[in-house]
Amino acid sequence: MSHKLKSAPLAYQNEPFLSSPDGRILRILAEYQEPLVRFRRERIQDTVVFFGSARFKRGAAAEKNLTAVEKNDAPSSVAQRERDLKIAHAAVDMARYYEDARRLAFLLTEWSIQIPARRRRFVVTSGGGPGIMEAANLGAQEAGGKTIGLNINLPFEQNPNSYITPALNFEFHYFFMRKFWFAYLAKALVIFPGGFGTLDELFEILTLAQTDKLAKKILVVIYGSEYWDRVINFQAFVDAGTIAAEDLNLVKFVNTPEDAFAFLRDGLTRHHLGGPPKKEKEQEVLPEIAKTRP
Repeated sequence: MSHKLKSAPLAYQNEPFLSSPDGRILRILAEYQEPLVRFRRERIQDTVVFFGSARFKRGAAAEKNLTAVEKNDAPSSVAQRERDLKIAHAAVDMARYYEDARRLAFLLTEWSIQIPARRRRFVVTSGGGPGIMEAANLGAQEAGGKTIGLNINLPFEQNPNSYITPALNFEFHYFFMRKFWFAYLAKALVIFPGGFGTLDELFEILTLAQTDKLAKKILVVIYGSEYWDRVINFQAFVDAGTIAAEDLNLVKFVNTPEDAFAFLRDGLTRHHLGGPPKKEKEQEVLPEIAKTRP
């Protein structure tokens, strides 16, 4: 006796399939297409991306934490107390970079929202989390502009900060797709003091620029010589012959928000706002990161 079968689920509604290894290509495509649609809807033409440590706090929060550590009379060990105090004092010192990122994002956004254009130019973008990311989104919001957060789904939850424009709040599963969107729209990177992730983003873009794999000029600002001179000796690369001396021209070191803004404003104007306007039909909705080759 035959039994009437229920209709099979549509492939794009088949959750077990979409979540399986065989559905990976669709998940990857979704992390390309869904952000693309939203960027077009919000008329985002290009961005300036802020990278830096997620661990930096505002000055008041860092001071409060230091006071709490100093008052802790029951550390697990003397060595642990010394480590805790060292880290707490460092947090107070590094809090200045939070305020500098906030100030720079404010200045950049205040300038960019006045650029006459059909689409939004040089929108401040971050990784969407705390620390320098939060500071950049906060500064852009305070200036009255849109601001983007490209968050990543991690085992230890990283919630999006509250200063991201809601329509431009993204969550990614794949690191490489998140990194793609950092680079795809960027016309400038601002590298604040940070750790492994910050170095990863910096050197990826520098490698693309050095090897002539970018179809556009991306300005790279490294903020905070006091920190970076202790972390990376760029001149040592030249001295060892591992990069050319002119490769150092790919980066610009700055130490104040005002100097960083002046460099970005002048460079973005020269490389991306200068020259005769293109005809509307020739304008791309979104720029390409890689050069097209025959």
